[in-house]
Amino acid sequence: MNGVVFTIIKQFGTGIIVATAFIHLFTHAQLMFANPCLGELKYEATTAAIAMAGIFLSFLVEYIGNRIVMARTPPANDCAHADVEPQPVSIKYKNNSDDQPAPPTLTNLGHHHHSLLRPDDKLSVLVMESGIIFHSIIIGLTLVVAGDSAYISLFIVIIFHQMFEGLALGARIAGLSSSMLTLSKLMMALAFALITPIGMAIGLGVIHQFNGNDPSTIIAIGTLDALSAGILAWVALIDMWSHDWLYGDLHNSGFVKTTIGLVSLVAGMILMGLLGKWA
Repeated sequence: MNGVVFTIIKQFGTGIIVATAFIHLFTHAQLMFANPCLGELKYEATTAAIAMAGIFLSFLVEYIGNRIVMARTPPANDCAHADVEPQPVSIKYKNNSDDQPAPPTLTNLGHHHHSLLRPDDKLSVLVMESGIIFHSIIIGLTLVVAGDSAYISLFIVIIFHQMFEGLALGARIAGLSSSMLTLSKLMMALAFALITPIGMAIGLGVIHQFNGNDPSTIIAIGTLDALSAGILAWVALIDMWSHDWLYGDLHNSGFVKTTIGLVSLVAGMILMGLLGKWA
């Protein structure tokens, strides 16, 4: 039962992050760069270009980090990374007493697909949290500088928004290796819990100078939104969605678990997508 519950939470969280990247952040960045106060942009694909930069930066951080981890981790077997000759398998035929070599198979090559792709899950969770933190600061700032007429509805939507994102991030933190210090996990959770109030504190400090129609403000918010969209798109599609379904515990799971995972994934995308109507 615990395995099923954890699958529901993880896949629901994956759907949340996917919708956050595309519906909340990318769309909001497009709206920022389409603001009449900026005039007509000379480069129409500004949002997509910045999001693409976020995807590349996320890849670069994970790739370099994984290379460093692999370089510092001694191989369990001296021959683990050596070239292995495929060994033929002997098969005895009914009409022939001699064993005949069968063609080599992948199982005889001594390689485990995807075994070295993710030597450090903590790194991918940190990349995910960085994307969440960037736009959580903006959320806190926006809540403070919002007008009185929009405050109540925005506050309610942000509560659900942050709750769903916290659930997604918490599921990934909880799934980290048991060898990782509990204090490290608590610090990661604490960073998410405090970042929106920090954004609100920043908003209180600049509320009298803040001008939402100032071009520099619009560009800054749009850039952070688009960059965060790219970061979370990488994390959601590569580290979460594809990893769980193509290489993780769902790649060959039973019908019931697969169905539960799919329903949870779609539910996360739908619920966060609906919140995109107001936030």
